Amino acid sequence: MKLDDTQRQTVATWIEQGAKLAEIQSRLATEFGIKLTYMEVRFLVDDLKLVPKDPEPPKAPEPPATPEKSAAEAAGVPAAPGDEAPPAAGGKVVVTVDQITRPGSLISGKVTFSDGQVADWYLDQMGRLGVVPKQQGYKPSAADVQDFQLALQQEVAKLGY
Repeated sequence: MKLDDTQRQTVATWIEQGAKLAEIQSRLATEFGIKLTYMEVRFLVDDLKLVPKDPEPPKAPEPPATPEKSAAEAAGVPAAPGDEAPPAAGGKVVVTVDQITRPGSLISGKVTFSDGQVADWYLDQMGRLGVVPKQQGYKPSAADVQDFQLALQQEVAKLGY
């Protein structure tokens, strides 16, 4: 499909404004009456030597102030394993690996998300990652999922998997 110079400039403007290919496809149809498939729009944008912009990544939240030590920690008494409180909202994702692996799994453990919600995780023999939240229906934020994946990768690397 051939576009005139005005139409090419309009498509370039849309790309500069951050329009996605699907949006360009629909705008070509509505504003110019040019119906193209998604693949044809990809070729058009490529032929015009344009590159769609990637979406801006969300800004990372400010790290919370470090909480004050408990009276026992201040006195030099270390906390017992498992006594850790879940992180407060806005905290970080914490991943642990089980000493005894969940049946049917290669490796398993627990994750505490930044909002304090806890879930079990496992990696099965087919390499599939599963997450089972304690609270039914809970879905972690996209940032928490990404942090979980990075923390899990680091924990698994420590164990030599």
